[in-house]
Amino acid sequence: MLIALIIESIVVLTLAALLIARILAGRRRFGTTAEMATFDTLHTAWSAAPPLRAGLVPAAARKSARHLRALLGTPALAITDETELLAWDGDGQTCHGSNVVALGAATFAGGRAQVITGREQLGCTTADCPVRGAVIAPLIVDDRVVGAITTFTPEASTGLVRAAGEVARWASGQLELAELDRSKRRLLEAEVRALRAQISPHFIYNSLTVIAAFVRTDPTRARQLLLDFADFTRYSFRRHGDFTTLAEELRSINQYLTLQRARFGERFEVSLEIAPEVLPVAVPFLCLQPLVENAIRHGMEGKAGNWHLTIVAEDVGSDAHITIEDDGIGMDPEKLRRTLAGDVDPSAGIGLGNIDERLRQVFGDEYGLVVETALGAGTKVRVRVPKYRAGVQAS
Repeated sequence: MLIALIIESIVVLTLAALLIARILAGRRRFGTTAEMATFDTLHTAWSAAPPLRAGLVPAAARKSARHLRALLGTPALAITDETELLAWDGDGQTCHGSNVVALGAATFAGGRAQVITGREQLGCTTADCPVRGAVIAPLIVDDRVVGAITTFTPEASTGLVRAAGEVARWASGQLELAELDRSKRRLLEAEVRALRAQISPHFIYNSLTVIAAFVRTDPTRARQLLLDFADFTRYSFRRHGDFTTLAEELRSINQYLTLQRARFGERFEVSLEIAPEVLPVAVPFLCLQPLVENAIRHGMEGKAGNWHLTIVAEDVGSDAHITIEDDGIGMDPEKLRRTLAGDVDPSAGIGLGNIDERLRQVFGDEYGLVVETALGAGTKVRVRVPKYRAGVQAS
């Protein structure tokens, strides 16, 4: 994600520089030929990037193929994996589409570009076909050939060979970013599963013990607690959807707090201040409940006397601000910093690093966790999320 943002920034800055140059030139309405060529090249390359970031799949290959062909300026271009043609753009598919995968076999075997000249080597039987050569460049991700770009041309010149190689290397970089995105997503999903697992040993046993204690003394309350427990676990262990609404997350938190109040009694006080305007906001699944559990496990359980937890959700312009604050024993700031940086240290907080990373990945770096704490001074965790973000929808 960071690499993609750097690339995007470079492109934006380059285009801005070109615009300034045109304004300063004044008399040149469209800039110099070199400026226009640079603009066209950057624009075409950037147009091909988003599809490639979806990975080497047919739909993405079809969208990027025409932009890649425009970069190379050739009659036709094909994108293949080792077994099938994923996309074709330009003329000549009737002549060469059926054997383009076979043409690239040596590229997949050796990981190097191929230059093919002559109709015989291409396997073309059409007398008036304008294609007389092809350059096949590998698409490499993690030192593994995952695909190939085959450029068809009337003449496979040295310049085209070099250009095709550079375009293939650039496209490989986009595919590597796609693989990194997928790997990070799989890791975050695994960590969400780990968050679910962490709920079990620390909460389920205590909840069932409390419910059992009420069965004889207060059966009505025991029944309600059991229903709250069932709803909470059903929500926490659901298997579909990366996002939920703030309302659903807060509802689950309220059930969790009801069970905890039954356990700790009057020494546990909770204050909720929720603006109704932010209830429909979409948030990553299990992004708040672990923060509340962390406050109780690492704040309250180590403190004598009464303990207070405050949860505030505010409507602030285009954002929703959520604050979870306790007056517990606090945390070591250095240990917290290491946890947010990715170190695995359960004593510093349940899933804080995971939640921070998920928020940043979904909404951008400006939306990570902000934690204020010190030993003996309690802990305040602030979460800011946009009220709307394209592509983010609760399920």
